[in-house]
Amino acid sequence: MLQRRRKGAGVLLRKLLIWAMCTIALVGVLSVHVFPSARVPKFSDPSFRLPKASITQYQTINSEQSWTTEDVPPHLSHPDKFKGAPGISKFDKLWKSPANRNIFPCLEPSSNYYAPVESRGYLLVHANGGLNQMRAGICDMVAIARIINATLVVPELDKESFWRDSSNFSDVFDVDHFINALDNDVKIVKKLPTELVTAPRANVEFKSWSGMNYYEGDIAKLWEEYQVIRAAKSDSRLANNNLPPDIQKLRCRACYEALRFAPHIEAMGKLLVDRMRSYGPYISLHLRNEKDMLAFSGCTYGLSPEEAEELRIIREKTGHWRDKDIDSNQQRSKGHCPLIPKEVGIFLKALGYPSSTPIYIASGEIYGGDSRMADLRSRYPLLMSKEKLTSVEELEPFINHATQMAALDYIVSVKSDVFIPTYDGNMARLVEGHRRYEGHRKTISPDRKVLAHLFDKVELGTLKEGKSLSDKVISIHKTRQGSPHKRKGPVSGTKGMDRFRSEEAFYVNPYPDCLCQRKSPILNTSIAIQTLQ
Repeated sequence: MLQRRRKGAGVLLRKLLIWAMCTIALVGVLSVHVFPSARVPKFSDPSFRLPKASITQYQTINSEQSWTTEDVPPHLSHPDKFKGAPGISKFDKLWKSPANRNIFPCLEPSSNYYAPVESRGYLLVHANGGLNQMRAGICDMVAIARIINATLVVPELDKESFWRDSSNFSDVFDVDHFINALDNDVKIVKKLPTELVTAPRANVEFKSWSGMNYYEGDIAKLWEEYQVIRAAKSDSRLANNNLPPDIQKLRCRACYEALRFAPHIEAMGKLLVDRMRSYGPYISLHLRNEKDMLAFSGCTYGLSPEEAEELRIIREKTGHWRDKDIDSNQQRSKGHCPLIPKEVGIFLKALGYPSSTPIYIASGEIYGGDSRMADLRSRYPLLMSKEKLTSVEELEPFINHATQMAALDYIVSVKSDVFIPTYDGNMARLVEGHRRYEGHRKTISPDRKVLAHLFDKVELGTLKEGKSLSDKVISIHKTRQGSPHKRKGPVSGTKGMDRFRSEEAFYVNPYPDCLCQRKSPILNTSIAIQTLQ
């Protein structure tokens, strides 16, 4: 009997040991595959960084100097650790970027892509518009030079536009880097050969949103008679869609890798970012309330009758602006007007951003000056700008060059924790696309049409600021924060130029042409347990 009891106790002890060992093994496996870390890192933990995308032969930016090398703001390192984590604070949610769904830059050309052969002639380019319009146009002209087998002469920048900036290409961009980075794509020279300076040239205004057939046919035929082709304009001369993948990737290599700002601009831009970072996570607000913008759009909401008349006269006298007689109220009700500073303050508060939020004002001179900014400043006193973040001496080299000043705003906006454009102009589009390329940083696009309706109710007193307004604004903008999606095509039923205008622009969203989705590995979470005998 005693021997039988001892044997039974031994069997029970063995079963208990097996159960304990299996439990330990199960916990160990779950801790690795299901709960990545028992220690949740703080946002400020410098040991956590998102892995960098692989560097190809086309990604040769000097990482020690360039502002473009920051993968993610230091205080938001490794945001994936927080997705779905219980107890995440409302403050953290305000700054968290949307899930990027393992999408990363993929700019490598196909196996059929070849180095440039001997060109048929030279392509001269007049890049027209402000900084961002010129930036997109220059990148398109790189691709067009490849299509028509031309040697690209470093583009000339617009000196006759509203800003009257005398800056040359080398004053704004790193010209040597631009040439070298595209060496495997297009031959680029700084000047037209002396013997061709006085040679006959074809002056052409390329058709907007044109595809391969137009350039390989109509334009390439000009080589039969000319050695030099001059593009009178660069904006929107290449289609958004239906181009070969290698051409699309070339546009991205030009935009995000080759077209780097000049060293003095990059250095000042990085300094501005660092100084904004010293206040904590910050919003870059592209506040499009400059005189030229309001005159062009005919948006006079919140202005005095005298100011509205001044803008009307400017619009009337500007010959190349097509629309002269504009109904401001109708423009605003359709969502065609930028938010004014007062509306921005209401919008940010409704989203939940506290009054202590640092805000960088990315814009030119605001029409109406400090008085126009008073309401926004009363809600968010920490309003910063290039002028406030620097000394007079530091900013002096840039002050009379609108294009270079815009470049500084571009850098600070691309690197901001949250970017909010009050209008969908060229800067808003280019910055949004660059932020998508860099990992889909948070970009909140206000629904101006709906907001105008809500703000009118607030003005009339039928809707009060507070929870009711906040719930509406937050709900409307849940899907307007820069999350990944494939570029949208034209609106159904549109024709002609309107069809192209209705498309989502290539430089707003380079997915899927220049961004790929990395397939997540399938984790084998099955547990093999051997029964101990």
